[in-house]
Amino acid sequence: MNSDSAASKNNTSFSMDDFAKALEKYDYEFAKGQIVKGTVIQYDSEGAYIDIGGKSPGFVPTREAALGFVEDLANIIPIGEEFEFLIIQEQNADGQVTLSRRQMQLEAAWDTVTEIAESGRSTQIRVTGVNKGGITGDVEGLRGFIPRSHLQQRDNLESLIGQLLTVTFIEVNPEKRKLVLSQRNAMRAEALTRLVEGALVSGTIVNMKPYGVFVDLGGVTGLLHIKEVSGIRIDSLNTIFKVGQEVKVVISQVDEYNNRLSLSTKVFEEYPGEILEKFEQVMTTAEERLAAKAENSEE
Repeated sequence: MNSDSAASKNNTSFSMDDFAKALEKYDYEFAKGQIVKGTVIQYDSEGAYIDIGGKSPGFVPTREAALGFVEDLANIIPIGEEFEFLIIQEQNADGQVTLSRRQMQLEAAWDTVTEIAESGRSTQIRVTGVNKGGITGDVEGLRGFIPRSHLQQRDNLESLIGQLLTVTFIEVNPEKRKLVLSQRNAMRAEALTRLVEGALVSGTIVNMKPYGVFVDLGGVTGLLHIKEVSGIRIDSLNTIFKVGQEVKVVISQVDEYNNRLSLSTKVFEEYPGEILEKFEQVMTTAEERLAAKAENSEE
């Protein structure tokens, strides 16, 4: 063997030994809160092992594989496929870290419901349980709660289990993991979109205050302010209205953003104060009066 061949052999031997020693001494830095990519390599009764490039594979407990109940890991994280994981527990004595997909999905779900709530849009909840205060259910993988007072159906709540309800958000608090919703507000918002300003509608007085009366328009309540009743000043609404009374009103404003509905009856009057003198006649001829005013405004 010539000197060049011997040197080449020695260099090769040194290089491989050095590489092996480097692998043994290499310190893989995996910190809690870090997101890593890994490939599913094996299952056991407690979860799955993930190759994340360290000296030891990471481990995903079954409960951390996804939001909700995990029945079969193979359907959630199949062997051979790569996923992103969040490190939720740093390396143990064997160099193994604990991983989670659930925690990542949980944060994403809170971001989603926060965005929906801020936009004012509605969403759906799958009812999964009942308690004395209302019902619970699944919203974007999160547990939400609807108080009984915010349900359309307030009795026999068990019959709602399994149903999908359209809801809007009352409270979204990721820090406290608190999610409170309302079916009633969602129905009101949906009904408001069907109401048009300037339309004549019939309703029932359901409440009276010194400043106005509240009129139920078939699931949506609007306010007939005291200043919108007549063209003249009214000292007491009790002289004209009572709870349970049927009235005709005109929708003067629809405020979808604040879920408010403003109503008016003074538009029916042919002269200020007529509604106080001839209430029944004004109500009976409300359609004709409104149509006549519309024709006059076009001339």
